[in-house]
Amino acid sequence: MIELGDHRFHPLWLRDNCACPQCRHESGQRLLDTRSLPDDLSVLAVNGYEVAFSDGHTSVFDPDWLQAHAGVTRPRARRVWGAEIQDDLPSAPYDEVAAGGGALRRWLAWVDELGFAILTGGPTEPETVTRTAELFGFVRETNYGRLFDVKTVVNPTNLAYTGLGLGAHTDNPYREPTPTLQLLHCLASSTDGGENTLVDAFRVARDLPPHDFDLLVQLPIRFRYADADAELEAETPVLSVDARGDVQAVHYNTRSVQPFRLPADAVGRYYEAYQRFGRMLEAPEYRIQFKLGAGDLFIVDNLRVMHGRTGYAATGGERHLQGCYADRDGLRSTLAVLSR
Repeated sequence: MIELGDHRFHPLWLRDNCACPQCRHESGQRLLDTRSLPDDLSVLAVNGYEVAFSDGHTSVFDPDWLQAHAGVTRPRARRVWGAEIQDDLPSAPYDEVAAGGGALRRWLAWVDELGFAILTGGPTEPETVTRTAELFGFVRETNYGRLFDVKTVVNPTNLAYTGLGLGAHTDNPYREPTPTLQLLHCLASSTDGGENTLVDAFRVARDLPPHDFDLLVQLPIRFRYADADAELEAETPVLSVDARGDVQAVHYNTRSVQPFRLPADAVGRYYEAYQRFGRMLEAPEYRIQFKLGAGDLFIVDNLRVMHGRTGYAATGGERHLQGCYADRDGLRSTLAVLSR
């Protein structure tokens, strides 16, 4: 190990991360292929931040760069929440965010940290929802189209197109990959009921008993959707974790889940875990609730924040939302550019 500044580095790591024009293109992409480095590479001499290697190459390192890249990668910052944020929701005026700049950066940062954000007082024109998605990325088109209308229809193929209440759920868990962001924009809201509900499923997963958590991570289940034009099916666990063991995605939808096909000795224990998680998603201490007015919009991280709604009368008023899907990487890219 070689000591540079406040940290110690492996010779291969230092050589692999040389930033000179021979090793790094002006675009920032690597020219050096790690596979070309000798296994027995060593350091011959160190002069300040200049390092001479046994393969004949000399590198000069920026101390600030070394400080920023030393050690283990930190997990992405996120703040889990429950009903305690009901009176302090991340909300901004539509016109300010649509103008870009700092207001857009702050709104996107809320989505990245909390998994959702709201816009108020926007236009009630159709396709506003896709124009909002294009403020930070691209619309993810699916079998539902570039955008979809959420309102009561005759002979619906999806319970979202009825006045029934919907429990907390993930959209499209039967799709690979599952859309990572969903936006919903209100065009009309003159019915009683129909309030939107949100719950941070990462917070709920954190509060699960460990044996329940492990079962929901280890055993996959299937989700399916079919109509005249589409047949979609995917297998995934309810909770997916990253290499650190932290939850990175939640798939939960009681309308599209298929019969569990699990080892016989795990069925009873799995139902206990599955039911406990589902009931916790509806518990008052985790859930927030709000009603969109005409022109309002909200966005959720579809793999983290479960959304639902209370029931509403199918007659005597109008409730019309338009929705679309987008990708989280586009949002994070725009946020990073605006944060430079």
